[in-house]
Amino acid sequence: MISVKTLLRIFILLSIAYLSAVIFNAATVEFYLKPTLLLPLIAAAFISKNFRNKIVLAVALVFSWTGDTLLIFVFKDAIYFILGLVAFLIAHIFYIILFAKELKKANGKIELRKAVLLLVVIYLIALLMILIPHLGGLTIPVIIYSVVISTMLYMACLLSFHWPKPASIYLLTGAISFILSDSILAFDKFYQPIPMSGFLIMATYLYAQGALVKSCIK
Repeated sequence: MISVKTLLRIFILLSIAYLSAVIFNAATVEFYLKPTLLLPLIAAAFISKNFRNKIVLAVALVFSWTGDTLLIFVFKDAIYFILGLVAFLIAHIFYIILFAKELKKANGKIELRKAVLLLVVIYLIALLMILIPHLGGLTIPVIIYSVVISTMLYMACLLSFHWPKPASIYLLTGAISFILSDSILAFDKFYQPIPMSGFLIMATYLYAQGALVKSCIK
């Protein structure tokens, strides 16, 4: 039977191949590789023996995979962007549920850390102040999405105080990298084009998913 470690290595190899295709504008390779990227992580989550909330993790990854696949077809119709946004929104909600379950297991409650909350709120307000004038009909969906991903980041930060290293480091950097990926995408789409945005979005996104899975497995 294939091991979790082997699946993580396959994910890394697929990620390197995909990012190389992005750099060299190999659109056909990108098209066929993108739906495969998260499959090793989904499998790793399912076969992990030590992580009790692996089903919640796997569901978050499945919705992320759905979002990845839907966004491939944005060139056909804008509805695919909306559907992709919804899929990732659900994925983030499952990450929030996952982190909440782990927090309660580690601490018995979800505590309030004012300094962490303040930093997350500052990020959220700054992001929305820049984007809202440019969102048009997508204002409400983007606000909802931004609040959800900010909540995901806050919960990951809280949980990182309770998990041992290196799991806590993977967890925190993975959540931050996820926020960074979504922020680059939002700025590039709604505010102004960012050089090498496709590479930056996917590089931070792939690190985020890999790091979050690795943190849970550890």
